Amino acid sequence: MKILLSAITAFMLTTNTSAQQYTTLVWADEFNTDGKPDSKTWNYEEGFVRNHEDQWYQSDNAYQKDGLLIIECRKEQQPRPNPWYDATSNHWSKSRKEIKYTSACLTTRRKFDFLYGRLEVRARIPVAYGAWPAIWTLGNKMEWPSCGEIDLMEFYRTDGKPYILANYAWGNERHYNAEWNSKKIPYEHFLEKDPFWATRFHTWRMDWDKDTIRIYLDDELLNEVAQSTTINGSIGKHISPFTQPHYILLNLALGGDNGGNIDDTAFPMRYEIDYVRVYK
Repeated sequence: MKILLSAITAFMLTTNTSAQQYTTLVWADEFNTDGKPDSKTWNYEEGFVRNHEDQWYQSDNAYQKDGLLIIECRKEQQPRPNPWYDATSNHWSKSRKEIKYTSACLTTRRKFDFLYGRLEVRARIPVAYGAWPAIWTLGNKMEWPSCGEIDLMEFYRTDGKPYILANYAWGNERHYNAEWNSKKIPYEHFLEKDPFWATRFHTWRMDWDKDTIRIYLDDELLNEVAQSTTINGSIGKHISPFTQPHYILLNLALGGDNGGNIDDTAFPMRYEIDYVRVYK
């Protein structure tokens, strides 16, 4: 059910002490109706989009059931032709002959964005080899990364070791090249607290104001950044991209630059989202 009530550092330091600062719910999707996600709220990316990822994005891989949004990554029983294939192209998205895996990426671009406040997402993520789920935002002005990127959550493996990440990216003097403030927390840290961590739902949260952005997981501070340190280069007009509205993205990627080797026995992989809420 969509709700629209108005238009709108250390590593793992503390639990949040500012809960009462964000008490007014301004937008939410609770995914309470079985079927397709609300087309008034969500868009879908299509095709091979970024990071040399192995999945083809399509709307068929996203559905609502039992109060959840489910993004399902599937292995094709028989690889099918890539409609973008071009034998003369050197671009990775066009040089692949086949689609072997499918998934979905949902965004609120041009349908909902917000500036400052709290974004909260409760979800259960897949942690199999090759899985690369994410919760993130992008600014709706300027090219990436001068538009700004906030990664509330990424999960993937580096050199075979799994991590949960919380990141911020902004622009410099080179096109499509980012400055990063990134924290990679070993997945083992969460397993030490709960061996059954992957079977449970968890809450990711971003608290964002004109001075600071903080990312939490189950009330544990993962990363924070001061707005004064996130200034774009000349391409981004020497401003912080986090002083403009951002829209929301939810996706389950596979393989590619960061996902690593894919466990073909783990399909279908399901990324389950209980709700997405924005407070002011």
